[in-house]
Amino acid sequence: MSIAELPSLTVPASHKLDGLPVVVIGAGPVGLAAAAQLLERGVETLVLEAGESAGASVLTWGHTRLFSPWQYLVDEAAGRLLDKSGWQAPAAKELPYGRELVEEYLQPLAATPELASRIRYGSTVTDVSRSGMDRTRSTGRSSTPFLLRVRRGGAVVEQLARAVIDTSGTYGTPNGLTASGLTPTDLDSVRQNISHALPDVLGADRARFAGKNTLVVGAGHSAANTLLKLAALARQDHGTTVSWAIRGTSPVRVFGSANDELEARGHLGSSARDLVRQGRVSLIDSFEIHDLHPAAGGRVLVEGLRRGEPVSIETDQVVNATGFRPNLDMLREIRLSLDEIVEAPRALAPLIDPNLHSCGTVDPHGVAELAHPEPNFFIAGMKSYGRAPTFLLLTGYEQVRSIADELAGNPGAARRVQLVLPETGVCSTASVGESGSACCNETSTSG
Repeated sequence: MSIAELPSLTVPASHKLDGLPVVVIGAGPVGLAAAAQLLERGVETLVLEAGESAGASVLTWGHTRLFSPWQYLVDEAAGRLLDKSGWQAPAAKELPYGRELVEEYLQPLAATPELASRIRYGSTVTDVSRSGMDRTRSTGRSSTPFLLRVRRGGAVVEQLARAVIDTSGTYGTPNGLTASGLTPTDLDSVRQNISHALPDVLGADRARFAGKNTLVVGAGHSAANTLLKLAALARQDHGTTVSWAIRGTSPVRVFGSANDELEARGHLGSSARDLVRQGRVSLIDSFEIHDLHPAAGGRVLVEGLRRGEPVSIETDQVVNATGFRPNLDMLREIRLSLDEIVEAPRALAPLIDPNLHSCGTVDPHGVAELAHPEPNFFIAGMKSYGRAPTFLLLTGYEQVRSIADELAGNPGAARRVQLVLPETGVCSTASVGESGSACCNETSTSG
Protein backbone atom coordinates (compact mmCIF):
# COMPACT_ATOMS: atom_id res chain seq x y z
CA MET A 1 0.00 0.00 0.00
CA SER A 2 1.46 3.40 -0.94
CA ILE A 3 1.49 6.30 1.43
CA ALA A 4 -1.09 8.08 -0.68
CA GLU A 5 -3.50 5.21 0.03
CA LEU A 6 -2.94 5.02 3.77
CA PRO A 7 -6.26 5.20 5.59
CA SER A 8 -6.53 7.63 8.45
CA LEU A 9 -6.92 4.87 11.05
CA THR A 10 -7.57 1.23 10.20
CA VAL A 11 -4.75 -0.55 12.01
CA PRO A 12 -5.36 -1.75 15.59
CA ALA A 13 -3.01 -0.49 18.29
CA SER A 14 -1.60 -3.99 18.79
CA HIS A 15 -0.22 -4.06 15.25
CA LYS A 16 3.56 -3.82 14.90
CA LEU A 17 5.12 -0.51 13.92
CA ASP A 18 6.41 -2.02 10.67
CA GLY A 19 4.76 -0.39 7.67
CA LEU A 20 3.76 2.77 9.47
CA PRO A 21 5.31 6.07 8.34
CA VAL A 22 7.32 8.57 10.28
CA VAL A 23 5.00 11.56 10.50
CA VAL A 24 6.54 15.01 10.13
CA ILE A 25 4.43 17.91 11.40
CA GLY A 26 4.94 20.97 9.23
CA ALA A 27 5.99 21.46 5.58
CA GLY A 28 8.37 24.33 6.19
CA PRO A 29 12.11 24.27 5.40
CA VAL A 30 13.03 21.93 8.27
CA GLY A 31 9.98 19.69 7.88
CA LEU A 32 10.60 19.10 4.18
CA ALA A 33 14.31 18.58 4.91
CA ALA A 34 13.33 15.90 7.44
CA ALA A 35 11.18 14.17 4.85
CA ALA A 36 13.96 14.33 2.25
CA GLN A 37 16.52 12.94 4.70
CA LEU A 38 14.21 10.08 5.72
CA LEU A 39 13.30 9.12 2.16
CA GLU A 40 16.96 9.10 1.18
CA ARG A 41 17.45 6.43 3.86
CA GLY A 42 14.47 4.38 2.72
CA VAL A 43 12.26 5.44 5.65
CA GLU A 44 8.63 6.02 4.67
CA THR A 45 7.28 9.39 5.73
CA LEU A 46 4.12 11.46 5.74
CA VAL A 47 4.10 15.26 6.12
CA LEU A 48 1.11 17.02 7.69
CA GLU A 49 0.89 20.75 6.93
CA ALA A 50 -1.74 23.06 8.40
CA GLY A 51 -1.48 25.56 5.54
CA GLU A 52 -2.55 25.17 1.95
CA SER A 53 0.98 25.07 0.56
CA ALA A 54 4.54 24.30 1.54
CA GLY A 55 6.10 27.11 3.53
CA ALA A 56 2.73 28.63 4.43
CA SER A 57 4.12 30.17 7.62
CA VAL A 58 7.10 31.66 5.76
CA LEU A 59 4.70 33.38 3.36
CA THR A 60 3.24 35.39 6.25
CA TRP A 61 6.56 37.26 6.38
CA GLY A 62 7.39 36.73 2.72
CA HIS A 63 8.00 40.46 2.15
CA THR A 64 11.07 40.27 4.42
CA ARG A 65 14.54 39.67 2.99
CA LEU A 66 16.60 37.04 4.77
CA PHE A 67 20.12 37.90 5.87
CA SER A 68 21.33 34.37 5.12
CA PRO A 69 22.29 33.78 1.46
CA TRP A 70 21.05 30.79 -0.50
CA GLN A 71 24.16 28.77 0.31
CA TYR A 72 22.88 28.43 3.90
CA LEU A 73 19.22 27.83 3.04
CA VAL A 74 19.14 24.57 1.08
CA ASP A 75 19.29 21.23 2.88
CA GLU A 76 21.69 18.76 1.26
CA ALA A 77 19.22 15.87 0.92
CA ALA A 78 16.54 18.25 -0.34
CA GLY A 79 19.00 19.63 -2.86
CA ARG A 80 19.71 16.14 -4.16
CA LEU A 81 15.98 15.52 -4.63
CA LEU A 82 15.62 18.80 -6.51
CA ASP A 83 18.64 18.09 -8.69
CA LYS A 84 16.94 14.91 -9.92
CA SER A 85 14.03 17.01 -11.15
CA GLY A 86 16.27 19.44 -13.06
CA TRP A 87 16.03 22.26 -10.52
CA GLN A 88 18.23 25.29 -11.12
CA ALA A 89 19.69 26.39 -7.80
CA PRO A 90 19.67 30.15 -7.13
CA ALA A 91 22.98 31.99 -6.95
CA ALA A 92 24.68 30.95 -3.70
CA LYS A 93 25.45 34.47 -2.51
CA GLU A 94 22.06 36.04 -3.22
CA LEU A 95 19.74 37.00 -0.36
CA PRO A 96 16.16 35.88 -1.01
CA TYR A 97 12.95 37.30 0.35
CA GLY A 98 10.79 34.93 2.33
CA ARG A 99 8.40 34.51 -0.60
CA GLU A 100 11.35 33.62 -2.85
CA LEU A 101 12.47 30.97 -0.38
CA VAL A 102 9.01 29.44 -0.78
CA GLU A 103 8.54 29.94 -4.53
CA GLU A 104 12.06 29.01 -5.64
CA TYR A 105 12.87 26.26 -3.15
CA LEU A 106 10.10 24.94 -0.89
CA GLN A 107 7.32 24.68 -3.47
CA PRO A 108 9.53 22.97 -6.10
CA LEU A 109 10.79 20.63 -3.40
CA ALA A 110 7.26 19.77 -2.29
CA ALA A 111 6.33 19.14 -5.94
CA THR A 112 9.04 16.51 -6.53
CA PRO A 113 7.61 13.05 -7.27
CA GLU A 114 9.15 11.69 -4.08
CA LEU A 115 7.43 14.25 -1.81
CA ALA A 116 4.28 15.34 -3.62
CA SER A 117 2.26 12.24 -2.74
CA ARG A 118 3.48 12.30 0.87
CA ILE A 119 2.28 15.77 1.91
CA ARG A 120 -1.21 16.45 3.25
CA TYR A 121 -2.12 20.15 3.17
CA GLY A 122 -4.89 21.71 5.24
CA SER A 123 -4.08 19.21 7.98
CA THR A 124 -3.76 20.72 11.45
CA VAL A 125 -2.45 18.35 14.10
CA THR A 126 -4.41 19.01 17.29
CA ASP A 127 -3.16 16.11 19.45
CA VAL A 128 -0.32 13.59 19.58
CA SER A 129 -0.53 10.50 21.78
CA ARG A 130 0.01 6.73 21.70
CA SER A 131 -2.76 4.54 20.36
CA GLY A 132 -4.79 3.46 23.39
CA MET A 133 -2.27 4.97 25.82
CA ASP A 134 -2.21 8.28 27.65
CA ARG A 135 1.07 9.56 29.09
CA THR A 136 0.65 7.63 32.36
CA ARG A 137 0.83 4.11 30.84
CA SER A 138 4.28 2.57 30.39
CA THR A 139 4.00 -1.14 29.54
CA GLY A 140 4.68 -1.70 25.85
CA ARG A 141 4.79 2.02 25.17
CA SER A 142 7.74 2.04 22.78
CA SER A 143 6.15 -0.66 20.57
CA THR A 144 2.78 1.08 20.40
CA PRO A 145 2.07 3.33 17.40
CA PHE A 146 1.72 7.06 17.82
CA LEU A 147 -1.77 8.40 17.27
CA LEU A 148 -2.18 11.86 15.76
CA ARG A 149 -5.53 13.58 15.69
CA VAL A 150 -5.77 15.79 12.61
CA ARG A 151 -8.32 18.42 11.64
CA ARG A 152 -8.96 18.60 7.88
CA GLY A 153 -11.64 21.06 6.89
CA GLY A 154 -14.68 20.23 8.97
CA ALA A 155 -13.58 16.67 9.70
CA VAL A 156 -11.30 15.13 12.31
CA VAL A 157 -9.27 12.09 11.30
CA GLU A 158 -6.63 10.01 13.07
CA GLN A 159 -3.26 8.92 11.75
CA LEU A 160 -0.90 6.25 13.07
CA ALA A 161 2.88 6.63 12.98
CA ARG A 162 6.00 4.70 14.02
CA ALA A 163 7.74 7.97 14.95
CA VAL A 164 6.92 11.70 15.01
CA ILE A 165 9.07 14.74 14.21
CA ASP A 166 7.41 18.00 15.22
CA THR A 167 8.75 20.86 13.07
CA SER A 168 5.65 23.05 13.39
CA GLY A 169 7.66 26.14 14.32
CA THR A 170 6.75 29.01 16.64
CA TYR A 171 5.83 31.97 14.41
CA GLY A 172 2.13 31.58 15.21
CA THR A 173 2.71 31.83 18.97
CA PRO A 174 4.51 35.07 19.87
CA ASN A 175 5.64 35.91 23.36
CA GLY A 176 3.44 38.25 25.37
CA LEU A 177 3.99 42.00 25.18
CA THR A 178 4.11 42.52 28.91
CA ALA A 179 7.18 41.95 31.10
CA SER A 180 5.23 39.22 32.86
CA GLY A 181 4.81 37.35 29.58
CA LEU A 182 1.03 37.71 29.69
CA THR A 183 -1.32 39.25 27.15
CA PRO A 184 -2.93 42.64 27.94
CA THR A 185 -5.74 42.32 30.47
CA ASP A 186 -8.27 43.62 27.92
CA LEU A 187 -6.75 42.29 24.73
CA ASP A 188 -9.92 42.64 22.64
CA SER A 189 -10.03 46.40 23.21
CA VAL A 190 -6.45 46.95 21.96
CA ARG A 191 -6.13 44.14 19.46
CA GLN A 192 -6.45 46.52 16.49
CA ASN A 193 -3.42 48.44 17.79
CA ILE A 194 -1.10 45.40 17.94
CA SER A 195 0.81 43.98 14.99
CA HIS A 196 2.79 40.77 14.65
CA ALA A 197 6.59 40.78 14.51
CA LEU A 198 7.17 41.46 10.80
CA PRO A 199 4.36 43.58 9.33
CA ASP A 200 4.50 44.54 5.65
CA VAL A 201 5.11 48.20 6.48
CA LEU A 202 5.89 49.34 2.93
CA GLY A 203 3.30 47.12 1.27
CA ALA A 204 0.02 45.57 2.35
CA ASP A 205 0.11 47.09 5.88
CA ARG A 206 1.24 50.58 4.83
CA ALA A 207 -2.02 52.35 5.73
CA ARG A 208 -1.79 50.99 9.25
CA PHE A 209 1.49 52.83 9.91
CA ALA A 210 1.69 55.82 7.53
CA GLY A 211 1.33 59.16 9.31
CA LYS A 212 1.19 57.50 12.72
CA ASN A 213 3.46 56.75 15.64
CA THR A 214 4.55 53.15 16.07
CA LEU A 215 6.19 51.60 19.11
CA VAL A 216 8.32 48.56 18.23
CA VAL A 217 8.84 46.26 21.23
CA GLY A 218 11.72 43.81 21.26
CA ALA A 219 15.51 43.64 20.96
CA GLY A 220 16.03 41.12 18.18
CA HIS A 221 16.58 41.16 14.43
CA SER A 222 12.85 41.10 13.69
CA ALA A 223 12.54 44.38 15.59
CA ALA A 224 15.48 45.87 13.70
CA ASN A 225 13.99 44.83 10.36
CA THR A 226 10.70 46.54 11.19
CA LEU A 227 12.48 49.68 12.43
CA LEU A 228 14.26 50.04 9.09
CA LYS A 229 11.00 49.67 7.18
CA LEU A 230 9.26 52.22 9.40
CA ALA A 231 12.15 54.67 8.99
CA ALA A 232 11.86 54.29 5.21
CA LEU A 233 8.13 54.98 5.47
CA ALA A 234 8.85 58.07 7.58
CA ARG A 235 11.03 59.46 4.76
CA GLN A 236 8.04 59.16 2.44
CA ASP A 237 5.40 60.32 4.92
CA HIS A 238 6.72 62.93 7.33
CA GLY A 239 3.90 62.35 9.80
CA THR A 240 5.26 58.90 10.55
CA THR A 241 7.28 58.58 13.77
CA VAL A 242 9.01 55.58 15.32
CA SER A 243 9.83 54.55 18.90
CA TRP A 244 11.67 51.44 20.07
CA ALA A 245 11.16 49.88 23.50
CA ILE A 246 13.49 47.27 24.98
CA ARG A 247 13.65 45.72 28.45
CA GLY A 248 17.43 45.73 28.65
CA THR A 249 19.83 48.62 28.94
CA SER A 250 21.26 48.12 25.45
CA PRO A 251 20.28 46.61 22.08
CA VAL A 252 23.90 45.69 21.40
CA ARG A 253 22.97 42.13 20.40
CA VAL A 254 20.99 43.40 17.43
CA PHE A 255 23.42 46.25 16.66
CA GLY A 256 25.96 43.57 15.77
CA SER A 257 29.48 44.03 14.49
CA ALA A 258 31.38 44.81 11.31
CA ASN A 259 32.95 41.36 11.79
CA ASP A 260 29.66 39.50 11.29
CA GLU A 261 30.23 36.67 8.82
CA LEU A 262 26.70 37.19 7.53
CA GLU A 263 27.20 40.58 5.90
CA ALA A 264 23.51 41.38 5.63
CA ARG A 265 22.94 40.61 9.31
CA GLY A 266 25.77 42.95 10.25
CA HIS A 267 24.36 45.65 7.97
CA LEU A 268 20.92 45.25 9.52
CA GLY A 269 22.37 45.87 12.97
CA SER A 270 24.55 48.81 11.97
CA SER A 271 21.62 50.43 10.15
CA ALA A 272 19.46 50.12 13.27
CA ARG A 273 22.27 51.71 15.31
CA ASP A 274 22.45 54.60 12.83
CA LEU A 275 18.70 55.23 13.09
CA VAL A 276 19.04 55.68 16.84
CA ARG A 277 22.13 57.86 16.58
CA GLN A 278 20.47 60.09 13.99
CA GLY A 279 17.36 60.49 16.12
CA ARG A 280 15.12 58.92 13.50
CA VAL A 281 14.16 56.22 16.01
CA SER A 282 13.57 57.08 19.68
CA LEU A 283 15.09 54.34 21.83
CA ILE A 284 13.36 53.71 25.15
CA ASP A 285 15.60 51.34 27.08
CA SER A 286 15.02 49.65 30.46
CA PHE A 287 11.25 49.73 29.84
CA GLU A 288 9.09 46.98 31.34
CA ILE A 289 5.56 46.95 29.97
CA HIS A 290 2.84 46.14 32.50
CA ASP A 291 -0.34 46.57 30.45
CA LEU A 292 -2.00 48.19 27.44
CA HIS A 293 -5.25 50.17 27.51
CA PRO A 294 -7.33 51.91 24.84
CA ALA A 295 -6.78 55.68 24.55
CA ALA A 296 -8.67 58.52 22.85
CA GLY A 297 -8.78 58.65 19.07
CA GLY A 298 -8.27 54.94 18.60
CA ARG A 299 -4.79 55.06 20.11
CA VAL A 300 -3.33 52.80 22.80
CA LEU A 301 -1.71 53.61 26.15
CA VAL A 302 1.32 51.47 27.01
CA GLU A 303 1.97 51.50 30.77
CA GLY A 304 5.03 50.24 32.57
CA LEU A 305 8.15 51.03 34.56
CA ARG A 306 11.41 52.55 33.41
CA ARG A 307 14.25 52.34 35.88
CA GLY A 308 11.72 51.88 38.65
CA GLU A 309 9.58 54.89 37.69
CA PRO A 310 6.05 54.65 36.23
CA VAL A 311 5.94 55.53 32.53
CA SER A 312 3.03 55.77 30.09
CA ILE A 313 3.48 55.95 26.32
CA GLU A 314 0.59 56.81 24.01
CA THR A 315 0.95 55.52 20.48
CA ASP A 316 -1.05 54.41 17.46
CA GLN A 317 0.46 51.00 16.79
CA VAL A 318 2.54 48.51 18.75
CA VAL A 319 4.65 45.91 16.93
CA ASN A 320 5.15 42.80 19.05
CA ALA A 321 8.69 41.72 18.16
CA THR A 322 9.37 40.11 21.54
CA GLY A 323 10.11 36.67 20.14
CA PHE A 324 8.17 33.43 20.10
CA ARG A 325 7.27 30.45 22.25
CA PRO A 326 6.41 26.84 21.33
CA ASN A 327 2.79 25.72 21.24
CA LEU A 328 2.82 22.63 23.44
CA ASP A 329 -0.95 22.13 23.74
CA MET A 330 -1.06 19.27 21.23
CA LEU A 331 1.66 17.40 23.12
CA ARG A 332 -0.10 17.01 26.48
CA GLU A 333 -0.12 13.20 26.24
CA ILE A 334 3.51 12.95 25.13
CA ARG A 335 6.29 12.47 27.68
CA LEU A 336 8.46 15.53 27.18
CA SER A 337 11.63 16.60 28.93
CA LEU A 338 11.74 20.39 28.55
CA ASP A 339 13.89 22.98 30.26
CA GLU A 340 11.94 25.01 32.78
CA ILE A 341 13.24 28.33 31.44
CA VAL A 342 13.39 28.28 27.64
CA GLU A 343 11.07 25.28 27.01
CA ALA A 344 13.65 23.58 24.79
CA PRO A 345 14.63 19.91 25.13
CA ARG A 346 16.45 19.64 28.45
CA ALA A 347 19.82 18.57 27.02
CA LEU A 348 19.73 21.29 24.35
CA ALA A 349 18.71 24.16 26.62
CA PRO A 350 22.14 24.82 28.21
CA LEU A 351 23.59 25.29 24.73
CA ILE A 352 21.12 28.01 23.71
CA ASP A 353 19.77 29.65 26.90
CA PRO A 354 20.46 33.40 26.44
CA ASN A 355 20.87 33.72 30.22
CA LEU A 356 23.92 31.45 29.98
CA HIS A 357 25.20 32.33 26.52
CA SER A 358 25.05 36.07 25.98
CA CYS A 359 27.19 35.66 22.86
CA GLY A 360 24.81 33.23 21.20
CA THR A 361 27.18 30.26 21.06
CA VAL A 362 25.56 27.20 19.48
CA ASP A 363 27.47 23.95 19.80
CA PRO A 364 26.84 21.05 17.40
CA HIS A 365 23.85 19.02 18.51
CA GLY A 366 21.54 16.35 17.17
CA VAL A 367 19.45 13.39 18.21
CA ALA A 368 21.14 12.96 21.60
CA GLU A 369 20.23 16.48 22.69
CA LEU A 370 16.77 16.36 21.09
CA ALA A 371 15.59 13.08 22.63
CA HIS A 372 12.65 12.95 25.05
CA PRO A 373 11.45 10.23 27.44
CA GLU A 374 8.95 9.42 24.68
CA PRO A 375 10.80 6.99 22.36
CA ASN A 376 10.96 8.10 18.72
CA PHE A 377 9.41 11.48 19.32
CA PHE A 378 11.41 14.59 18.43
CA ILE A 379 10.92 18.35 18.29
CA ALA A 380 13.17 19.91 15.64
CA GLY A 381 13.69 23.21 13.90
CA MET A 382 12.72 26.55 15.40
CA LYS A 383 10.33 24.89 17.85
CA SER A 384 13.21 22.91 19.38
CA TYR A 385 14.72 26.21 20.55
CA GLY A 386 11.64 26.97 22.64
CA ARG A 387 11.86 30.60 23.70
CA ALA A 388 15.55 31.00 22.91
CA PRO A 389 16.11 33.77 20.35
CA THR A 390 18.78 32.04 18.27
CA PHE A 391 18.16 29.84 15.25
CA LEU A 392 19.41 29.35 11.69
CA LEU A 393 18.08 26.88 9.13
CA LEU A 394 21.48 25.20 9.03
CA THR A 395 20.90 24.17 12.64
CA GLY A 396 17.54 22.60 11.83
CA TYR A 397 18.89 20.78 8.80
CA GLU A 398 21.62 19.11 10.86
CA GLN A 399 19.07 18.25 13.55
CA VAL A 400 16.83 16.34 11.14
CA ARG A 401 19.80 14.71 9.39
CA SER A 402 20.80 13.29 12.77
CA ILE A 403 17.23 12.20 13.58
CA ALA A 404 16.86 10.52 10.18
CA ASP A 405 20.00 8.46 10.76
CA GLU A 406 18.69 7.41 14.17
CA LEU A 407 15.32 6.33 12.79
CA ALA A 408 17.05 4.52 9.92
CA GLY A 409 18.97 2.39 12.42
CA ASN A 410 22.33 4.11 12.22
CA PRO A 411 22.93 5.56 15.71
CA GLY A 412 26.65 6.04 15.08
CA ALA A 413 26.02 8.38 12.16
CA ALA A 414 23.23 10.08 14.12
CA ARG A 415 25.72 11.09 16.80
CA ARG A 416 28.45 12.31 14.45
CA VAL A 417 27.10 15.83 14.43
CA GLN A 418 28.89 18.68 12.71
CA LEU A 419 27.66 22.25 12.59
CA VAL A 420 29.57 25.35 11.56
CA LEU A 421 27.58 28.59 11.80
CA PRO A 422 28.56 32.07 10.62
CA GLU A 423 29.88 34.18 13.49
CA THR A 424 28.40 37.50 14.52
CA GLY A 425 31.63 38.89 15.92
CA VAL A 426 29.87 40.48 18.89
CA CYS A 427 28.97 39.65 22.48
CA SER A 428 25.69 40.98 23.84
CA THR A 429 27.52 41.92 27.03
CA ALA A 430 29.25 44.85 25.30
CA SER A 431 27.94 48.35 26.01
CA VAL A 432 26.19 50.56 23.47
CA GLY A 433 28.67 52.04 21.05
CA GLU A 434 31.19 49.21 21.33
CA SER A 435 31.77 46.96 18.37
CA GLY A 436 32.51 43.90 20.47
CA SER A 437 35.00 41.19 19.69
CA ALA A 438 34.76 37.95 17.74
CA CYS A 439 34.24 35.80 20.82
CA CYS A 440 31.43 33.60 19.70
CA ASN A 441 28.76 33.02 17.09
CA GLU A 442 25.12 34.04 17.27
CA THR A 443 22.22 33.03 15.10
CA SER A 444 18.81 34.55 14.66
CA THR A 445 15.24 33.60 13.92
CA SER A 446 15.24 36.08 11.05
CA GLY A 447 17.99 34.30 9.12
